[in-house]
Amino acid sequence: MKIGKRIIGTLALPLLTLLAVWLISGARGVALFETQLNLLTFIRAAANVMLVTFALAINLNSGRFDFSVGSVALLSSVISSKLALALGWGPLAMLLVSICAGALLGLISGAVYVTVKLPPIIVSLAVALFFEGLAFTITGGHGVSFANKASLLGFSTIPNFLIIIVLTLLFMIIIFDHTRFGYEYKALLSGQKVAVNTGIREIPNALLCYTIAGALMGAQGFISATTNGTIQMSLNFGSISPMFMAFLPMFIGGFIGRFSNDKLGYFLGAVCSALISLLYVRLNVSSSVQQITSALLLVGFLIYLNNEGKLKALFVRKERGV
Repeated sequence: MKIGKRIIGTLALPLLTLLAVWLISGARGVALFETQLNLLTFIRAAANVMLVTFALAINLNSGRFDFSVGSVALLSSVISSKLALALGWGPLAMLLVSICAGALLGLISGAVYVTVKLPPIIVSLAVALFFEGLAFTITGGHGVSFANKASLLGFSTIPNFLIIIVLTLLFMIIIFDHTRFGYEYKALLSGQKVAVNTGIREIPNALLCYTIAGALMGAQGFISATTNGTIQMSLNFGSISPMFMAFLPMFIGGFIGRFSNDKLGYFLGAVCSALISLLYVRLNVSSSVQQITSALLLVGFLIYLNNEGKLKALFVRKERGV
């Protein structure tokens, strides 16, 4: 019964989301997965959202709200694409460079945070502006275009995105659940002062968190760039927008994590978000309606989480006939 409860708790929200979007699309006379392109859109969105969700959650769970993750994705993709175009690299080399560049940029962001000792929100906003400006300078404000580079655009396939999803999920589970760093990370989450007093070094742990988050955003920047064929420049915090798509799957993942593993939960949260995004695409929903609907879904889920105990108590009283 305990195992069954865990399985039901883990799969309930993804299955309910699938049922909801299937019923809505069916009512409009639209097939959700009509072509292989629809399946590609779904899997690509799941990979994209999963990477951002992991990157945001790593630091947010530690009380560090990092606004710079989008700028890390932007600058790392600019660096890797410029090198790929100049040296004739293929997509795998560009992906590896983008991940390494993202990791280095994340480390720089973390180093600034631990050095200046200001609130992480303020530091991350400053870092975001700096990285945006650097990307703008490198490209001369014109962005990067490789629409005629078939080898780079050819990376966008279902098997490639599935490989990224599986490898990322395994990496996150191994490093956060089966390494000393992961144990220390969880100890710091449970009680920072107690953990530090026992000998756990907070600063190296924080730096590695920023580095991992940066590497994930480097991969996300690569996916976004090779999907669109262009990299548009963002200034004045324009790079912040990608992080907002991670809030709903992050809270869903936290809920699912109670029944299984929080990393698996974040992935399933990304799957839920990708299903909703696919529904938007299939129904040709305008961007303004998408933003309003997504905001309502997020607020509604947060209201449920905040009142979960009251709802359970009410349900128990009804069962007992009180």
